[in-house]
Amino acid sequence: MSAAMRDDNRSRPFRVVIVGGGTAGWMSAAGIRRQVRTDDYSVTLIESDEIGTVGVGEATLPHIKAFNDMLGVDEAQFMRETRATFKLGIQFRDWDLPGDGYIHPFGPFGESWGGVEFQHHWLRGKQAGSQRFSLQDYSYSVVAARNNAFEFPNEDRKSIRSTYTYAYHFDAGLYAAYLRSLATQRGVRRIEGQVCDVSRNPTTGDIEELTLKSGERIAGDLFIDCSGFRSLLLGGIMGVAWEDWTQWLPCDRALAVPCKRVGALTPYTRATARRAGWMWRIPLQHRTGNGYIFSSRFINDGEARDTLLAGLEGAAQGEPRLLRFSPGRRERAWSGNCVAIGLASGFLEPLESTSIHLVQAAVTDLVSLMPSPGSTGIDPRLVDEFNRLNDMRYERIRDFLVLHYTANRRVGEPLWDYVRSMPLPDSLVHQMQLFRARATLPNHRYGVFARDSWLSVLVGQGIVPTGYDRLADAYALPTVVARMTELRSRIQTNVDAMSSHGAFIADYCQSAEVAASEEATA
Repeated sequence: MSAAMRDDNRSRPFRVVIVGGGTAGWMSAAGIRRQVRTDDYSVTLIESDEIGTVGVGEATLPHIKAFNDMLGVDEAQFMRETRATFKLGIQFRDWDLPGDGYIHPFGPFGESWGGVEFQHHWLRGKQAGSQRFSLQDYSYSVVAARNNAFEFPNEDRKSIRSTYTYAYHFDAGLYAAYLRSLATQRGVRRIEGQVCDVSRNPTTGDIEELTLKSGERIAGDLFIDCSGFRSLLLGGIMGVAWEDWTQWLPCDRALAVPCKRVGALTPYTRATARRAGWMWRIPLQHRTGNGYIFSSRFINDGEARDTLLAGLEGAAQGEPRLLRFSPGRRERAWSGNCVAIGLASGFLEPLESTSIHLVQAAVTDLVSLMPSPGSTGIDPRLVDEFNRLNDMRYERIRDFLVLHYTANRRVGEPLWDYVRSMPLPDSLVHQMQLFRARATLPNHRYGVFARDSWLSVLVGQGIVPTGYDRLADAYALPTVVARMTELRSRIQTNVDAMSSHGAFIADYCQSAEVAASEEATA
């Protein structure tokens, strides 16, 4: 390449082209545009209003607040525009035995004493017959969720009210529209159109140009595939194969339908186990989102539809929408100069609200590994590192989801009998054996779910360790019992002083349309 051509490359921005809108596309566009210099990078997004998006993801993890903060989003405004509510955790009903339940909270259980994690003190008390309270009673998030209470965490790290975080429930379609407005105001170029042809470099195989049905041609240096399950670029053009995880996650269909909101506005998502899968309940300001994730091997679509509609708390707002999917991921999320984000990269069922987080994590990694402006190619070391981090997250989330299924005592139900006895990933077997032996928990930097998340599910699903960290024996048992009594009392006293979740929403971020509707029906 001549010096003149190299200089010409440096004089123009590095061209990022995103194919597909929806939550993944507009999170990618808004995140990249916010974090890279406009002079160095151009961002173009191609989407078609004629192509629908999945758009049923309504629950998130606490990481989304950091993403919104990075974008400079005004929280109250964002919540009003997306009809959002707060989320302190996920309630699981009937997953171990019918009638049982627990909450996976966004915050720790108890406190570490003497450098020993709380579960070891709690287990010591249980084994000695001195501990009769559930682990759930020692989580601020759990107790607040039970009380339908919410306030912002205290900034004083010494306060018991600082020991939790929060996420959101929101309308995914409205969130995408909100980010679209934000991104285009900040310089993202949006093109209405559908891709009908793709030109590749005959030597490298990289994508060079997209041709739209209108005849317009869009050239780029890096292409981001946000085309959903179609995986138009990564799967279709680059030929990256799909790695199927159905042997561990047998559910392959979902029915989704909103219903009229009734009752208290709860600050948690609910997941209720059913004979052939599970149902979700997600409270928004203007409605309640509902769905049934199920395996077509164990129930037909019609029976699943009837089960979903029978379980609604309010009147259905439309006909249930059927989605077919295969759990798994692409063998590589980045190949050549094409990166897939969102459903084009992989899909893990929404049991722990990870879909939007995986988009966020991919955008964050991509920005940190983005090729330099003026690059004449993409450094394969950047590609390898992106794929390594992406694979790690998917596999650790997969293991966490499989744990919910395999640790059950729902004997006599074909789906639950199958997942209880199926061969497990070696990585999950290792984590479960460590916990059973010594109450040892994973503490991953990458993988979303760390010690307290695993603890909530392992204990909630009835797995009881046979041993604990013997350093816990350094405390006299009466001292441990007294400290636990004081901690439980302190949590309950502080939660009792909190606002109700519904009242907090009304004061802080209620949508004008929702307020008007409530006033009209008062």
